[in-house]
Amino acid sequence: MSIKEALGKKKEAVEAILQRFLAEEKGFDRTGREAMNYSLMAPGKRIRPILVEEAFFLCCKEEEKEVLLPILHSFMAAIEMIHSFSLCHDDLPAMDNDRVRRGQDSTWAHFSEAQGILAGDALSLYAFQAVLETFQKERRKNPLLSRYEGRVLSALLVLSRESGIDGMVGGQVVDLEKEGQPLSEEELFFIMEKKTAALLRASLLMGAILGGAEEKVQEEIALYGENLGLAFQIRDDILDEISTTEELGKPVHSDKEEGKTTAYSLYGRERAEEKVKEYTEKAIFALENLHRGLLTEIDKAGADGDNAYLFLKELAVFLASRKK
Repeated sequence: MSIKEALGKKKEAVEAILQRFLAEEKGFDRTGREAMNYSLMAPGKRIRPILVEEAFFLCCKEEEKEVLLPILHSFMAAIEMIHSFSLCHDDLPAMDNDRVRRGQDSTWAHFSEAQGILAGDALSLYAFQAVLETFQKERRKNPLLSRYEGRVLSALLVLSRESGIDGMVGGQVVDLEKEGQPLSEEELFFIMEKKTAALLRASLLMGAILGGAEEKVQEEIALYGENLGLAFQIRDDILDEISTTEELGKPVHSDKEEGKTTAYSLYGRERAEEKVKEYTEKAIFALENLHRGLLTEIDKAGADGDNAYLFLKELAVFLASRKK
């Protein structure tokens, strides 16, 4: 199976999981619930929940997988909720003022500006609610889950840290504050690392932690995620210049029109493409270090661990050359 086919199947599986975590659309606050679900289920690549799952299967012992599966699914839903919340707010008139997202109306354009704000707020909190309610429910059915409480709390800490001021939100603060101003390379990379790489790194770390990864393994998988995120964002900057709205599913040339410094404007296309290659190679190197000897986790994880390793390696190459 090609990486593209594998991604398609994994995306379908993620969307089936997301369906189980949708807010029930009823009551006086129905509009808010509809806006949340509209944002969450908008067409997307679902890369972040896929990364959570792959990191989990990379590290988790065979005998622990079944009992932890419902908790894994809640974290997969949670990271996509956080990502969707960020898109809800990014698209707002006060921020990027984009009316199109993922090939359809952005949330605020479809509902209203106020509902776009509230949908993002709700999703940012619903992510934690989904994990905690799932853990509470599953622990009542199987008291043995209590032994994994430390893993759940550690993974939630990663989610909150990388989503907030120390991660994604912090990057957005600087991005907005510096809008229309030339950025230094250091400032640009701060924004890219926080706005994009943080959630990719968080996805991998959460899956690894839930799977019981040792600290050294967590360090290497975080390094893979950080470099994957930088390559992903630089490729995004290139696509914003060379793609079309129809192909990309969102407005193109918006960064240039707003006077934003991007990897494309800083380096030019040729050098930006070289940077994508550089960070992709660094991501793969970190993954190979993981596989070569810093870990025994893949052996414990069996065939799932080997498959996850191969998938993550191919994914890095695929994302570096993607067209949308």
